[in-house]
Amino acid sequence: MSIARELSAFLTQVSYADIPPQALEHAAMLISSTVASAACGSGIESSKIMRALAIERGGKPDASIWFDSGDKLPVASAAQANAVMSDAAASDDSDLRNIVHTGTTLVSTSLAIAERTGASGQDVLAAIVLGYETSGRIGEAITPAFQTRGFHGCLVAIFGGTVAAARLLRLDDAHTAQAIALSATSIGGLRAAADTSEAREYHAGLAAMLGVQAALAAEMGYIAEESIFETQRGFFAVYGDTDGASVTRGLGDSWDIITDMAIKLVPGGHPSHSLAEAAANAARAGQISPDDVETITLSRPGVTALTGPIHPTDLIDMAHSPAYFLAAGAADHEFSWSHATEAKITDPVIHQLIDKVQVGTQPTQQVEEYKQGATVTIQTKDGRTFSSTVFAPKGAGALGIDWADVDAKYRSLIPGAGLSDQQIEGSLEVIHNFCKVKHVSELIDLLRL
Repeated sequence: MSIARELSAFLTQVSYADIPPQALEHAAMLISSTVASAACGSGIESSKIMRALAIERGGKPDASIWFDSGDKLPVASAAQANAVMSDAAASDDSDLRNIVHTGTTLVSTSLAIAERTGASGQDVLAAIVLGYETSGRIGEAITPAFQTRGFHGCLVAIFGGTVAAARLLRLDDAHTAQAIALSATSIGGLRAAADTSEAREYHAGLAAMLGVQAALAAEMGYIAEESIFETQRGFFAVYGDTDGASVTRGLGDSWDIITDMAIKLVPGGHPSHSLAEAAANAARAGQISPDDVETITLSRPGVTALTGPIHPTDLIDMAHSPAYFLAAGAADHEFSWSHATEAKITDPVIHQLIDKVQVGTQPTQQVEEYKQGATVTIQTKDGRTFSSTVFAPKGAGALGIDWADVDAKYRSLIPGAGLSDQQIEGSLEVIHNFCKVKHVSELIDLLRL
């Protein structure tokens, strides 16, 4: 049996009742997080362009673009536009093992397909959990090789969207296997472009659009090479130098959305969140003012030098600048949504501290506990030293995710899309009770202008 078929046999047999309540709760949180991030990204130029292109193409009115008052569009176009909005703001989610923003693709795809099919909240939640599981397993099998070779996380995210779409279209295991196989040969994005430009969100849009397209094509009987994962020069050989056997091992024993999902509770790249948190902790502990700082030292497994833009000038730079996160946390004793604003990105106090950031020796103790974590040490000009270790950023599933934090994110970001207070609170209530939703339109109607 092919890997694609073995995966699909599992995915089509799992029922909503088979899925742990915590996994379903995390799926609902993921909806809240993704929609909030999309609201924040709705005014970014890349989002406006993709929305305009989708509207210009037009077509069958299947699904809605969020925070828009226009006609519905074909499901793939709506999924693409919504995914671009969510990813553009760099405020969505990550699988901490591979830093793939699976939720953006999953939620935009699931809600669009659900509008077309009339799916319930339970249908959508199950689809999200299973899509996250598939994406996580495939991503883990090729990490870090695919990133080292320069490929972007959309290469992995597409599988989440494809599986969710196939599930909501009620495809059997044979057709689901074909959808997964089509996705394996559909997408490739370059990390170098994503790290420095709006190509990042373009990739997210492609993952959503192509994932939907793969499921729809398979539904109509399109045939791909089902053994594309394990075949010679196939997916796992090309991207990961592996046979991919781990992907189907122990299916259902644990759930990626519980153990490895993390929701961003502050903006920017997830690998830097713990840096800002640890820097803020150390600065608060020593009551250190920016003028007191002599050095800010980062210690993290595998890190020997700073990467990304050192002195960011815009949101893209900021999202990929570890130095900025360290300096901002030390300067302000916190890191929040405000640190994605122009005022903070250009703050001279933060930029002064950036020049004091350095990389120290890698940790030698409890190394396996660092899940995108870090140790930060601040030394003052008078010789005092304060350190803080954060093993995983706030919002990581392994630490437990609090609805209060997710709600705070929603209420902070959603107003940027122009929704009324009534819509904001109403949509949040629907998300909290998504398992009781009879038709996904109960949420979508509240996200329309």
